[in-house]
Amino acid sequence: MIRASDTPSKWVELHAPRIRPAGTVLDLACGTGRHTRYLRTLGFYVVAVDADLSGVEDLRSDAWVELIESDLEAGPWPLGHREFDGIVVTNYLHRPLLPKLVEALAFEGVLIYETFAVGNEKYGRPRNPHFLLKQGELLEAFGEPLSILDYWHGLDEHPHPAIRQRICAKKSAAPENA
Repeated sequence: MIRASDTPSKWVELHAPRIRPAGTVLDLACGTGRHTRYLRTLGFYVVAVDADLSGVEDLRSDAWVELIESDLEAGPWPLGHREFDGIVVTNYLHRPLLPKLVEALAFEGVLIYETFAVGNEKYGRPRNPHFLLKQGELLEAFGEPLSILDYWHGLDEHPHPAIRQRICAKKSAAPENA
């Protein structure tokens, strides 16, 4: 039986085709690997990062998946100066990493990000404002350095009611001073 938590996010499914075919995609805070697995089926090389890789251990022998165990909140950025054709982040928020995501996105790379927002506290976890995006926060974080392709904020009924904020953005402008 496939659980809703095993299926890819509809937002990721909608925007993954924007990523360069056969590119390298970072699945940040990959959890049980639902997006790692999905992106792999689309022909991407996937770098999956999480503090606990037990949910993706079965992918260790897959030549198209690289697993990196790292505490993203307490340790250093584990990816050095690597760049990615796509970056996927869902249900995770650690604000100090937002600028790192922009840096790690290759030219013409696509960022697909979605997580919970203020107002979610009436529907369930997370309730802590530290883990909830403020109105327009993803637009503020990524609107200047990236080109916004799609944005959404509101009540999402699937897989259960929650207030979410989503963005899909592309690094399409040449860096200044280049």
